[in-house]
This record gives sequence, structure tokens and C-alpha cells, in this order.
Amino acid sequence: MEKRVCSFCGYDIEPGTGKMYVRRDGRVFYFCSGKCEKNMLKLKRKPRKLKWTKHYSR
Repeated sequence: MEKRVCSFCGYDIEPGTGKMYVRRDGRVFYFCSGKCEKNMLKLKRKPRKLKWTKHYSR
């Protein structure tokens, strides 16, 4: 199995879980939860500004 990483928070996604989202331009995003999906697509938040993500800049 291919190991996938969440496009928003940076955590690993277990096989058989998560969502794959493909934009019209062909770019693929993987999400581990609805929380990550909503924050990126609907709320347009930057993962570097949220403390609970791996991409948080200290």
C-alpha cells in the first residue's frame, strides 16, 4: 500500500480512510478528516498558522 500524507495537516493517512479531492486543474489533495478538508477548501486557512498541524511554524 502507498503511504499517503494529509495535504493540510501533514499527518499520515491510514489505508482505507480519508478522502481524495481532485481540482479541475488536475491537482490532487488527500485529507485525513473532514476538519482538514473544510479548513483548506471552504475556509481557505493556511496550515502554517494552525497549532494542531505538523506544518505549524513556531
